[in-house]
Amino acid sequence: MMVEIVFKGERKDIYANPQEFPFQVGDYAIVEAEKGEDLGIVNQLGSVLERKKSDAVLRNILRKPTPRDLDRYRQNRVKEFEAYQICRKRIAETGLEMKLVDVEYQFDNNKVTFYFTAEKRVDFRELVKYLAGLFKVRIELRQIGVRDEAKRVGGYGTCGRKLCCTTFLKEFEPITTQCAKEQNLPLNPQKLSGLCGRLLCCLMYERDFYRRQMSRLPRVDSRFQTPLGEGRVTHVDVFNERITLSFSPEKQESFDLAEMENFTLISAPEAE
Repeated sequence: MMVEIVFKGERKDIYANPQEFPFQVGDYAIVEAEKGEDLGIVNQLGSVLERKKSDAVLRNILRKPTPRDLDRYRQNRVKEFEAYQICRKRIAETGLEMKLVDVEYQFDNNKVTFYFTAEKRVDFRELVKYLAGLFKVRIELRQIGVRDEAKRVGGYGTCGRKLCCTTFLKEFEPITTQCAKEQNLPLNPQKLSGLCGRLLCCLMYERDFYRRQMSRLPRVDSRFQTPLGEGRVTHVDVFNERITLSFSPEKQESFDLAEMENFTLISAPEAE
């Protein structure tokens, strides 16, 4: 049976469970890591993982943690905070053009990973030497993008819910303003951007729904002949499938899609 394990910063991977430990979602597990062991939380179980796993050979789950293991896990969280403060101070002292995002200790303390963002390539070799001499363990500095930063740090979007990237999104896809145009959204960068400063992820994964709906609904500025006279489409409600027609500045009426099918289309704007 395969088990998906989630680590700090929403880092996830799928592991084999050759000893068939009876896991439930939310349980802790100690797994094989590169040159050591790591501890994470069971995130998903079952056959659905067969479709998610890559072609790479799976590492194994080694055991369930003991109370002593969990104490060490909590101690690592404290050590990560201390390492973060030390590294950030050193970055400021050396003037490196990089922003430290997070620090993650491998469970066995054999490796510490420092995640950072930067506008361009950074020569951090001296910083690695400094940190390795200070912590006496293997040091890895990993540059990530601003979207990955939001995923690691977490937060809440303008919708009031947790960020999509920290809950269910597995991969980031390229997003363009064309997605916003297709959803009839105003091209306001502040309203279209997430906490990461990039275009909202929901613009992409909701795109298929809007495309499907808009293929069935008339476009804004289309004109129809109705029993009330000639009307122009001023608003389309894709969720309730209702269309607002304007007959004059003082007169507007709303119709559902079934009613609109009885009207005669006079003209429609070309698709962009």
